[in-house]
Amino acid sequence: MRAVLCSEYGPPEKLKVEEVDDPKPQKGQVILNVEACGVNFPDTLIIEDKYQFHPPLPFSPGGEVAGVIEILGEGVKGFDVGDKVIALMPFGGYAEKVAVDYTALLKRPTHMDGASAAGFSMTYGTSMHALKQRANLQKGETLLVLGAGGGVGLTAVQLGKAMGATVIAAASTTEKLQAAKESGADYLINYSEESLRDKIKEMSGRKGVDVVYDAVGGDLFEQSLRSTNWKGRVLVIGFASGKIPKIPMNLPLLKGLSIVGVFWGSFRERETDLDNKNFQELFKLYSEGKIKPHISKTYSLEEAPNALNDLLKRKVIGKVVLTTGN
Repeated sequence: MRAVLCSEYGPPEKLKVEEVDDPKPQKGQVILNVEACGVNFPDTLIIEDKYQFHPPLPFSPGGEVAGVIEILGEGVKGFDVGDKVIALMPFGGYAEKVAVDYTALLKRPTHMDGASAAGFSMTYGTSMHALKQRANLQKGETLLVLGAGGGVGLTAVQLGKAMGATVIAAASTTEKLQAAKESGADYLINYSEESLRDKIKEMSGRKGVDVVYDAVGGDLFEQSLRSTNWKGRVLVIGFASGKIPKIPMNLPLLKGLSIVGVFWGSFRERETDLDNKNFQELFKLYSEGKIKPHISKTYSLEEAPNALNDLLKRKVIGKVVLTTGN
């Protein structure tokens, strides 16, 4: 089979597609024919040995896999050959076949195509956990989404609307804001051209927003803190700006607000049953047409470096995925 291999740490250009042996299932594993694999920011870190775990070289990046079960290993329960699934993996997904523990599988709706499925789990899993368990977003509240044109940002817009919130989408380009509008955003802010705080005051009135979903970090974080309502919740999702913010800690005191970390991967590992319930709700919303992955582009395995570089240069709107042709 073909796989994208990281044989030495470095930038995406060092990745190569090579022929490798087909994987064999261990006890409790299945073999998947991979249809597609999502491309995510952690993939750019793991190939440079900057992520929190360090797979031995050589390895394939990619942790968000859509595929069809080809082989069942010993002891696999609840799945059959031919099942269409999503696999949640730490790495290894940029390949035509993968071996994965059956406990890491989710049966996806049969009408969900491979590309959509490969762009589903990490982004919607993160946003569902963030808005439901961490922020306790309520119907009628106001949600501000920073980085609203990105992969997690667009899912937060969609889920915020599905939960009955008023959604303010903030992003850096007109194209990203258009995608947010198509995902249901009520208000739009281009923070590369407009004052975030002034626009929030204009849109939400003096009370500010109830929940902030921040996947950007940097200077926008403090601006969003200053724009929250009493007892607001500010969700720390990530730092796409490349800058981890430092803030005056009197702001949470004065506003009675909560700054809440969101680490979906750890939540998935520690509270798998609850996360599985989240996904059942997500699959229902998908089947009802209330949420839909925004896949802006697909790439072949050979084009993996291009996909990762587009992500690093913040050219991506929504999600991009690698497809195998399976």
